[in-house]
Amino acid sequence: PVAALRQRGCALMATLSTYLSFVRVSHTVFALPFAFTGALLAARQATPPWTSFVWILVCMVSARSAAMGFNRIVDARFDALNPRTANRELPRGAMTTGNAWGFVGVAVVVFVGAAFQISALCGWLSPLALAIVGWYSLAKRYTYYTQAFLGLAMAVAPVGGWLAAGGGLSPAPWLLGLAIGLWVAGFDIIYACQDHAFDVAHGLKSIPVRFGVAGALRVSRLLHVATVAVMAGLALVVPLGPIYLAGVALVAVLLAYEQSIVSAGDLSRAADAFNLNGYVGILYMVT
Repeated sequence: PVAALRQRGCALMATLSTYLSFVRVSHTVFALPFAFTGALLAARQATPPWTSFVWILVCMVSARSAAMGFNRIVDARFDALNPRTANRELPRGAMTTGNAWGFVGVAVVVFVGAAFQISALCGWLSPLALAIVGWYSLAKRYTYYTQAFLGLAMAVAPVGGWLAAGGGLSPAPWLLGLAIGLWVAGFDIIYACQDHAFDVAHGLKSIPVRFGVAGALRVSRLLHVATVAVMAGLALVVPLGPIYLAGVALVAVLLAYEQSIVSAGDLSRAADAFNLNGYVGILYMVT
């Protein structure tokens, strides 16, 4: 009986690991800090209950899981053909398409339910949020500006956090959303450069396909310069003080380093540049 229980426990852990890997749950760190940042900014003019932050966490994890799961399903055919992605869960058979759709369905229900726990407004807006984050997965079939749509999807996070914490009319969440959208589009361009040749061969669209790798990296750098400018500009709207501005300066240093380790002739560290952005979000939220 002990051995059987241990075997079942190992099987359960393996299944859980597969699902967590399927949606790259660790990458929630990119958007979650900015949802909390939007809520913290709103808390300067409102007094949200602490439970709002719990529901924000549930919303962020479930919405991102639904979006990523949908992305993996609709891209499974291309992932199987791409050597960089062929080992993902659906192409290698670790999950069935039915399992994946079931997971996405549960994540959608959890997200909508959690949004209604925050407020009726958040609940009724939740399908719109899902439509925005879901569209990114299809964008590469229709527009070269796919990475801009990922930026839009992530820009929803701080605005949602602001609404969840009871923030009123203010340019602050929109400026924060703009900064996050520029930042995300910038680093996703770097990531997409890895698939330039594959995307061209299979008729998929992206900023690297439109402008070439060298041109796309120039666009990425411009977007990250604009990110820092908008983050600094937020201090003109909200009195955030010198600690905040020091944090923005540190973000600028991290983004400059991220850009320095990739070039049109050497994308070997593109994944490192991508992962560095997890620290950007956490640093920004803290400061």
